[in-house]
Amino acid sequence: MAGPCPSPWARLLLAALISASLPGALANRCKKAPVKSCTECIRVDKDCAYCTDEMFRDRRCNTRTELLAAGCRLESIMVMESSFQITEETQIDTTLHRSQMSPQGLRVRLRPGEEQHFELEVFEPLESPVDLYILMDFSNSMSDDLDNLKKMGQNLAQVLSQLTSDYTIGFGKFVDKVSVPQTDMRPEKLKEPWPNSDPPFSFKNVISLTEDVDEFRNKLQGERISGNLDAPEGGFDAILQTAVCTRDIGWRPDSTHLLVFSTESAFHYEADGANVLAGIMNRNDERCHLDATGSYTQYRTQDYPSVPTLVRLLAKHNIIPIFAVTNYSYSYYEKLHTYFPVSSLGVLQEDSSNIVELLEEAFNRIRSNLDIRALDSPRGLRTEVTSKMFQKTKTGSFHIRRGEVGMYQVQLRAIEHVDGTHVCQLPEEDQKGNIHLKPSFSDGLKMDVGIICDVCPCELQKEMRSARCSFNGDFMCGHCVCSEGWSGQTCNCSTGSLSDIQPCLREGEEKPCSGHGECQCGHCVCYGEGRYEGQFCEHDNFQCPRTSGFLCNDRGRCSMGQCVCEPDWTGPSCDCPLSNATCIDSNGGICNGRGHCECGRCHCNQQSLYTDTICEINYSAIHPGLCEDLRSCVQCQAWGTGEKKGRTCEECSFKVKMVDELKRAEEVVVRCSFRDEDDDCTYSYTMEGDGAPGPNSTVLVHRKKDCPPGSFWWLIPLLLLLLPLLALLLLLCWKYCACCKACLALLPCCSRGHMVGFKEDHYMLRQNLMASDHLDTPMLRSGNLKGRDVVRWKVTNNVQRPGFATHAASINPTELVPYGLSLRLARLCTENLLKPDTRECTQLRQEVEENLNEVYRQISGVHKLQQTKFRQQPNAGKKQDHTIVDTVLMAPRSAKPALLKLTEKQVEQRAFHELKVAPGYYTLTADQDARGMVEFQEGVELVDVRVPLFIRPEDDDEKQLLVEAIDVPAGTATLGRRLVNITIIKEQASGVVSFEQPEYSVSRGEQVARIPVIRRVLDSGKSQVSYRTQDGTAQSNRDYIPVEGELLFQPGEAWKELQVKLLELQEVDSLLRGRQARRFHVQLSNPKFGAHLGQPHSTTIIIRDPDEVDRSFTNQMVSSQLPPHGNLGAPQNPNAKAAGSRKIHFNWLPPSGKPTGYRVKYWIQGDPESEAHLLDSKVPSVELTNLYPYCDYEMKVCAYGAQGEGPYSSPVSCRTHQEVPSEPGRLAFNVVSSTVTQLSWAEPAETNGEITAYEVCYGLVNEDNRPIGPMKKVLVDNPKNRMLLIENLRESQPYRYTVKARNGAGWGPEREAIINLATQPKRPMSIPIIPDIPIVDAQSGEDYDSFLMYSDDVLRSPSGSQRPSVSDDTEHLMNGRMDFAFPGSANSLNRMTTSSAAYGTHLSPHLPHRVLSTSSTLTRDYHSLTRSEHSHSATLPRDYSTLTSVSSHDARPTAGVPDTPTRLVFSALGPTSLRVSWQEPRCEHALQGYSVEYQLLNGGEVHRLNIPNPAQTSVVVEDLLPNHSYVFRVRAQSQEGWGREREGVITIESQVHPQSPLCPLPGSAFTLSTPSAPGPLVFTALSPDSLQLSWERPRRPNGDIVGYLVTCEMAQGGGTATTFRVDGDSPESRLTVPGLSENVPYKFKVQARTTEGFGPEREGIITIESQDGGPFPQLGSHVGLFQHPLQGEYSSITTTHTSAMEPFLMDGLTLGAQHLEAGGSLTRHVTQEFVSRTLTTSGTLSSQVDQQFFQT
Repeated sequence: MAGPCPSPWARLLLAALISASLPGALANRCKKAPVKSCTECIRVDKDCAYCTDEMFRDRRCNTRTELLAAGCRLESIMVMESSFQITEETQIDTTLHRSQMSPQGLRVRLRPGEEQHFELEVFEPLESPVDLYILMDFSNSMSDDLDNLKKMGQNLAQVLSQLTSDYTIGFGKFVDKVSVPQTDMRPEKLKEPWPNSDPPFSFKNVISLTEDVDEFRNKLQGERISGNLDAPEGGFDAILQTAVCTRDIGWRPDSTHLLVFSTESAFHYEADGANVLAGIMNRNDERCHLDATGSYTQYRTQDYPSVPTLVRLLAKHNIIPIFAVTNYSYSYYEKLHTYFPVSSLGVLQEDSSNIVELLEEAFNRIRSNLDIRALDSPRGLRTEVTSKMFQKTKTGSFHIRRGEVGMYQVQLRAIEHVDGTHVCQLPEEDQKGNIHLKPSFSDGLKMDVGIICDVCPCELQKEMRSARCSFNGDFMCGHCVCSEGWSGQTCNCSTGSLSDIQPCLREGEEKPCSGHGECQCGHCVCYGEGRYEGQFCEHDNFQCPRTSGFLCNDRGRCSMGQCVCEPDWTGPSCDCPLSNATCIDSNGGICNGRGHCECGRCHCNQQSLYTDTICEINYSAIHPGLCEDLRSCVQCQAWGTGEKKGRTCEECSFKVKMVDELKRAEEVVVRCSFRDEDDDCTYSYTMEGDGAPGPNSTVLVHRKKDCPPGSFWWLIPLLLLLLPLLALLLLLCWKYCACCKACLALLPCCSRGHMVGFKEDHYMLRQNLMASDHLDTPMLRSGNLKGRDVVRWKVTNNVQRPGFATHAASINPTELVPYGLSLRLARLCTENLLKPDTRECTQLRQEVEENLNEVYRQISGVHKLQQTKFRQQPNAGKKQDHTIVDTVLMAPRSAKPALLKLTEKQVEQRAFHELKVAPGYYTLTADQDARGMVEFQEGVELVDVRVPLFIRPEDDDEKQLLVEAIDVPAGTATLGRRLVNITIIKEQASGVVSFEQPEYSVSRGEQVARIPVIRRVLDSGKSQVSYRTQDGTAQSNRDYIPVEGELLFQPGEAWKELQVKLLELQEVDSLLRGRQARRFHVQLSNPKFGAHLGQPHSTTIIIRDPDEVDRSFTNQMVSSQLPPHGNLGAPQNPNAKAAGSRKIHFNWLPPSGKPTGYRVKYWIQGDPESEAHLLDSKVPSVELTNLYPYCDYEMKVCAYGAQGEGPYSSPVSCRTHQEVPSEPGRLAFNVVSSTVTQLSWAEPAETNGEITAYEVCYGLVNEDNRPIGPMKKVLVDNPKNRMLLIENLRESQPYRYTVKARNGAGWGPEREAIINLATQPKRPMSIPIIPDIPIVDAQSGEDYDSFLMYSDDVLRSPSGSQRPSVSDDTEHLMNGRMDFAFPGSANSLNRMTTSSAAYGTHLSPHLPHRVLSTSSTLTRDYHSLTRSEHSHSATLPRDYSTLTSVSSHDARPTAGVPDTPTRLVFSALGPTSLRVSWQEPRCEHALQGYSVEYQLLNGGEVHRLNIPNPAQTSVVVEDLLPNHSYVFRVRAQSQEGWGREREGVITIESQVHPQSPLCPLPGSAFTLSTPSAPGPLVFTALSPDSLQLSWERPRRPNGDIVGYLVTCEMAQGGGTATTFRVDGDSPESRLTVPGLSENVPYKFKVQARTTEGFGPEREGIITIESQDGGPFPQLGSHVGLFQHPLQGEYSSITTTHTSAMEPFLMDGLTLGAQHLEAGGSLTRHVTQEFVSRTLTTSGTLSSQVDQQFFQT
């Protein structure tokens, strides 16, 4: 063994230690954690440390860095240190022909929340040894497969030799457990179940792995087939023994282990109910139990293994399964094999003749896959393996290349919390252990891992009752831990005494602790978790100074009522930066030397209007007439001339000083020169300082004047003439010439001024939280606020996609796109302008559109404006109360530059034609960018730029917009912060909103266009979108009234309707524009609340004129169909469209003639038209409301007028939309053990559509039933599977379970239950169960998370098994129809009824189409087994249908025989007639016809109708008796014979003549109804040989109940049936049945005896199972009194609370003197608390299941 390698692992270890020492990003997590000790602190986070310094007074739990900064000594800091060490590493030798991995051993210790990364090398050779073990099903049906295998032994060896030169081969066989009901336990059958067969067995290792092919072939020749009863086999037992019995099987350590599993049957698995495994058989111990002969010995005492167990054990022992199965059982293993990371599945021919080819193909497929799995991982550790070399498959394995070393990256993570519990509070086995990181073909890496949960050493050295703690506590880790009843730093305060509150009263206050805390032991304990501080809790840490609304400017924290600022910040509100970076001038100095920097701002020595924020003189801002203002005072003081000479000179506010030389112009504020009128000489002077004359100001005057020579006097008049013209020219250039202005701005004197720029440089927005499609982005102006500045800006969409906008613009330059235009009007905004329907708003809208249309029509291709509305703009300076108009104009994409130029020109001119607008503001928005201007008026510091965000459904998940300030076209400001980045994150949509169709056609005569908008619900919550109309060839306000607004979908809503009013076509319009169809568009935009726009989000409405009826259709009508002249015809083109789940929009085109109205008939499809509803309408459209969801309706319409009523149109049909389903039926729990339960639920009472999935959530709850940790979710995407097997639940812990259903409209409400499996009864009993259920492992962790398994078919039933009775509680339907939907059919219901939930969950252990999946509450199925009763046919109820029992070894139906008709529908035609309809059944051969039989329910003549035409699927039955129940049976025939019957019971109820009960009253209403069976059967075990049976009365019996008939017989046949009669009619009836045998399944049938005869049966099968000698619960003191049997055929039983000790006989059963409880407290307690009140026991048994259903 090689020692640790210093490289690269040493470097990896160093990196891990360095990374572990760095503080986490959430450093405050340590400080905020409510810990009380050192150990609790260091367990909070991997970066937390604890200070044990006695003198330390700050918070002791913090990060290491902050503790050191707060003064804690380094040696007093307690931290946890992680470690990583390689304990074994042998380098890979690629010359060896075996699988290898490096390293082979690690030791890792991690802190909670810490991760460790390392690399792993795995080598798989090109050729490696192979061990092949064939495990074969030896049931009788595999006899031909065994014969073929015997013949192909040599071929098998040849294939192996081609794959590898080193191989071994072995063979094993299996059947099933040798016990009831899997095996026939009769002695003769135990000896030889089939002719020439071996005795039954579970598993036997026949040939251990050997290299001798001849030995393999010879031993195989002597094998014979065996047999069992039920179809599923015990293969899982065999697989487990093959895996764990390494020595017996002969697996070699360095070879590839292949296990070929060959069968044609399904499989038993843990707790699937066979042989009453739940609670009686122990769980499989996963050990080897083979005797000397290789036979499995523990099949009687141990359960089958579970699927997760097999996955784990096969991976642990490097065994790769190859499932070779027939077509019949392929569906079982298709899903099963996907749970094995590396496995193969092949279709075996019926005789296994292709097993050699299948094996070769599977081996080649397996060699290229490698799985690396972490075995035996503690719950607190997670391991993840990735690779940069190889790609991962769907099953989690890697697709490798053999012969080269593969590199894999491993992440080992110690999680902090498991199911809401800190990892250090879990048991030790969940914190540490040995993880086996194992590839498929080798032993792998052994990792000794653990989570550091050590106790701080200082807690182990505490001073008990220390003097430092006033002897009232323990001194530990630097502080006192007070005993109970004491508090304080030194434990000197008794918390049990009421101390004086005076020390807690602040001077001048009446409340102790300022009302913000409690006074404890003379000290204030403040409320608010740190909000209040101080000796008297007088400081509120939410009341510190704020800046811009942020507490302490968001640059510090509030403590003791004052801001404690972050480094580099100071001031009362932390608004002053300590840095002087904001005071640096353009020359790199501070405040230009004219002031000092304080609080990040320059404070100038001399304040002036002409200095900016950094004390720089803004020469361009100095008043241009300053020279002129100083001129007269300079003249009078210096020369005594000018207009102020004399006394007025004293009024001057400054003094002059005569100098010999003046400074240069750039060194002074201003330099002036003027001509003195008195002597025509020019004098000059300068002004220093800030340019503001004052008492202390001095003007320097040049002592010497400049006098011109006398010869130039003639130039003076010329100059006087030219100077005004020059000044005027300069003024014009300044105002109107941007070029001149730009040139002037380059001059030094003009380049200094105030600045404008955006306030922020980045915004992060979440689309689902946005309430608007724009963002108001603040822009600031700093410095001198005098004057007006205008800023141009632009925004570009999708800058994360370079060239996106350019590419979009170049697609089609002539394409019409909408341009949004915003202008500020020169008028104030009023409240009426904000209301679109007011007169003032309408008038202004008309004025705006007329003037703007007049201006923009000069641009080619521009359409007229639309969607005009008004608003106010906040933060717009002095004009924020002005009106802003927003409008849209359609123009070609290429017209954008012209639109922009024209808009800016008109805004500068302050008018659009005659419409006055305010200057300096506009926004023009194209499809991907926008441009605009904003204005700063004088004195305004901040304005908002309204930036459009271009929200589109096709946007990226994270898109970027760039806002840019372009220039300042008017004003003297310079640009500061120019750019703003906006990031919009699109999150998961809660709903997708779109139109149903991209185009709709409406008639103008309908007056209203109704446009449906649908939402596909992805998550609960609301959604909102905007909508608006847009002109096409149709024009707003001429063809239609434009609309816009918001559509808000509330949670659960999936449909909305937009209505657009259509206008009558004027005569002038028809002359000018013709009568062609006109179009307009409706667009959806601006999704909110997490909504996304789907396709199509734009639709076109085509308006057709009423007389523009499809003329081709009219011309094709024959003349005989045309109405006579003047008569009304039938309405044309009827069209129905669902407008929701309960509404249909029905429209048509008017007929010829002059109708005055229309009459609409509508009815449920299949109902008689005579029961149709009538509606009257004056327009050619109507909306049908108050309908059933997801229901088919038929409708037609006729017109009426003065001449009468015209003919009806042809009927049309339409189905309403789906609604979310109601909550599922009651939850039932089949408790397998204290850690395993089977959860089942019933379909929602109102499915309102087709159920597509269920979601099951479960999680731990506390004593208050509040969740602990997250709920685990399992999606059951097959709606037929309404069961879920949950394994590895935590023992003795209550769990909360919820189930909800989903259909096309979304998720419905959830059904909830809370149950603790440990509180359930210990004695289970057998009930029917379907093994076709998903399995989840509650504690599987990373290995089996979302472990979900289905079998696509249920297991075949034993001999004599039939489907259960199915009943419900639907109320009567008036004049409707009954729909007997066959279980499993996917049709939609024609009527949904709202009724109470059906009795429990319907279980059917049959083929998959027998699983009830429709939502009809009208399904009936009254099949039962043939009974053997001592009775007379005239008085006993008739057995409705008898099915032939199939053989025990093959329950498959005969090929070619039709299946049961999949739907039975009754439609009442009158009080004595009805129509019976059905759907064609499935059949491999052609059908030849049908047979319909019916008779009275209580017996009588059987009427038979033969239908030879297979296309006819309905028949009308006449002359029925009113108010009498009939049973109907329908079956189909093919050349192979008659199929099974479909049966239903129906009654036509109507009023009859008092004198003649069989004659209905003419015109009376008639009703369809069907009787119901008694309520669910509930069984309670009383003793090993007796039980109590209870049931509820039928909710709708066929008459008055006089009693019940109960039949008991052995389910497997044998013996005679026993009947009991229970008299009376009570809500719940009970019957005690004694004299039963243990471990024998009994079938019970209960039916009500009524005045009309017998009702339908309720059936259940039950078994009282033994408990390995366990004690039976003590019965109560009450006993059941059994009366002597009455004379006749029935035995009457009455249950009371008295005793009867004498024995009596009852139908051959001897009842001795025994105590039987019939209604005592124990039985009632068990029945009401534990046994499900909705348990559906009306099923038969596919495999005897001893599990109980329990109900919360």
